[in-house]
Amino acid sequence: MDEHTLPILSALWLGILTSVSPCPLASNIAAVSFISRDIQKKSTVLWSGSSYIFGRILCYTALGACISASLVNVPLVSHYLQMYMPKVIGPLLMLTGVVLLDLIPMNFSGLMISPERARQLQSRGAPGALLLGIIFALAFCPVSAALFFGSLIPLAVSAKSPLLFPFAYGLGTGLPVIVFAVAIVFGVHWVSGLFKKITAAERIVRILTGSILILIGLYFIAKYIFYFKLF
Repeated sequence: MDEHTLPILSALWLGILTSVSPCPLASNIAAVSFISRDIQKKSTVLWSGSSYIFGRILCYTALGACISASLVNVPLVSHYLQMYMPKVIGPLLMLTGVVLLDLIPMNFSGLMISPERARQLQSRGAPGALLLGIIFALAFCPVSAALFFGSLIPLAVSAKSPLLFPFAYGLGTGLPVIVFAVAIVFGVHWVSGLFKKITAAERIVRILTGSILILIGLYFIAKYIFYFKLF
């Protein structure tokens, strides 16, 4: 695995971790219910699922590209980023890890959608699924906000890739939806049980990821702030 593949896979993993966190997982469950409402039309379910994922990818790519490109392309900002980004990444990763471990109490609901609006989207097929993906992507909770702004954006800025990394992140957030949509289309009955297993495993995965981010953050702090020669 080369030095370019690993960061992209990391962005994809951050997206997958976001998708199985409690708040986004609830949104994805609602999206699956919406997408599979007409189970008799399998092509419609798959098309709506693809549209939902594209909506998430489009939203995260546009948002991530705007933020990271503005940071990289403004000469003065870019100059300071090149000088201080390694020092900034460490504290950001530590803060993200702390949020993932629930060590900092945070509570905000993000952008909400009313049941009436959801029913309106239901009647619009794939375009409604696309809009639903955009709306749910913008519904940041503490975990998803920490992963997106605290980990993905620094990753994209460091790699000077404002499009590819947010795209991979958005793809990761939508993968579980298309998996469950395909499972429903083909009549897989263990879907509900799998939801429960993912919910149970999410906390373990989040703790492991949070711990790893804190360790990496400590490494960056020790190396680039205190100039310790660890390796």
